[in-house]
Amino acid sequence: MAVLVIADHDGSAVRDTTHKTVTAALALSSEVDVLVVGEGAKAVADGAAKIAGVRKVLLAESAGLGKVLAEAVEATVLPLAGGYDAILTPATTDGKNFAPRIAAKLDVAPISDIVEVVSADTFVRPIYAGNALETIQSGDAKKVITVRPTAFAAAGEGGSAPVESVAGADAPKTTFVAEEMVKSDRPELGAAKIIVSGGRALGSAEEFHAVMEPLADKLGAAIGASRAAVDAGYAPNDYQVGQTGKVVAPMLYIAIGISGAIQHLAGMKDSKTIVAINKDPDAPIFQVADFGLVADYKTAVPELMSALG
Repeated sequence: MAVLVIADHDGSAVRDTTHKTVTAALALSSEVDVLVVGEGAKAVADGAAKIAGVRKVLLAESAGLGKVLAEAVEATVLPLAGGYDAILTPATTDGKNFAPRIAAKLDVAPISDIVEVVSADTFVRPIYAGNALETIQSGDAKKVITVRPTAFAAAGEGGSAPVESVAGADAPKTTFVAEEMVKSDRPELGAAKIIVSGGRALGSAEEFHAVMEPLADKLGAAIGASRAAVDAGYAPNDYQVGQTGKVVAPMLYIAIGISGAIQHLAGMKDSKTIVAINKDPDAPIFQVADFGLVADYKTAVPELMSALG
């Protein structure tokens, strides 16, 4: 059984999500190849070749792949699909965009957001906002799977896989118009080891930033937010943690003024250590918190800042 992992990268290096997807792939087979799609992505391919357990790296380049257009990725993967029994990619925004298209072209049912590999045809994935786990068995000869990276440990380094160039497709019917990138010196939310997250209780956008930014800077943390805070306009959409936002699992997650609605818990409950600050002792967030402080954030956060020095 051969498995192809479509790498997630930032244009210069593979992201940690790729290492974790390789771990899932290795649970299926020892024959794991990594496909790097992009433009000027040779350095990314060289980095992928160092992931332990990878048999070889395929490098496909084109202008469309540089923008990770779903049509270009699909057209690149399809000619390669015949040599693989399973195609895996992280359940990121890009992966969720092109994986269903690849599955449709292969006439198979996509398997989304798996958190465990039981066997070559059986997988576990969360349903009902993470409140239940579903075990599914697929009868399709070829599997197209998105992997929830937070559920798997990252594969180590030490590999020395060869890098081969393959044809990269473009997307002639699709035009890339523009993108707006948020630049920040803070860690990227999905990969951060520490996250401080704020909720609607902070009351305004000004208060949100006044409270969260100094604390994040002090801890070297990324900033997250509940959907309620995002919907209220306190924080931008890319800060959202939860079922309809980003799923994170940092070493430390500090929730400030977040009640803990089921949709939010689905996005952060796998964090290694959860600290909750909320003045409502009955807030659902305390049910998953390792450490809970029933207090007004206006008092608790300044005390925390002072203790941090």
